[in-house]
Amino acid sequence: MKPKLAVWKFASCDGCQLSLLDCEDELLEIAAHVQIAHFLEASSASVCGPYDISLVEGSVTTPLDVERIRQVRADSKQLITIGACATAGGIQALRNFADVDEFRSIVYARPEFIDTLAESTPIAAVVPVDYELRGCPIDRGQLLETLSALLNGRRPRGPLHSVCFECKTRGTTCVLVKGTPCLGPATQAGCGALCPAYGRGCYGCFGPATGAPAHAKKVFNLFNSGAPS
Repeated sequence: MKPKLAVWKFASCDGCQLSLLDCEDELLEIAAHVQIAHFLEASSASVCGPYDISLVEGSVTTPLDVERIRQVRADSKQLITIGACATAGGIQALRNFADVDEFRSIVYARPEFIDTLAESTPIAAVVPVDYELRGCPIDRGQLLETLSALLNGRRPRGPLHSVCFECKTRGTTCVLVKGTPCLGPATQAGCGALCPAYGRGCYGCFGPATGAPAHAKKVFNLFNSGAPS
């Protein structure tokens, strides 16, 4: 039987799921080797678990999310979080630095109907995760590599160098030299150095590169959890 692949959405914008759909021809090739058992962005059809691979987008923000992700974890042999929301909390985690009750009273006409957690957290804060694909959105090349590796019984290969390497590769002038704050030297590659290519400093959405110092990791946590700068 073909391995079962499931894609799950939690609090997010769906951008990382769209990255999977954007694979187009490659997705058709993947579909030939797996059974897409659950992927509501692509189809309303859903097959019960257990699942061989689960891709999870989004952060945990409600009590129901906690129950759901625990069930997904129990039903999945391999659980892969995809994107900054799932791996670091994402923009939803802005509320971690403010009064949630105040937000709720301002945004909703009947705030008493809203059931939410005090904080928005990455998936790994609730259940064990096997692999993380960072980025906002994820890089589809890394996604395809990860799926291919797992389906062929090998460990996924990801870039170990920093975004600076990608800037040099594409011939982008260093924005730090121009005085623009940039996390590129300590950020894991994978985005193609997109922000610096347009004169904007790296915000570190692909997380800390291998060997990044502890103080740099604290900065990443703030940026990727939605903390105000």
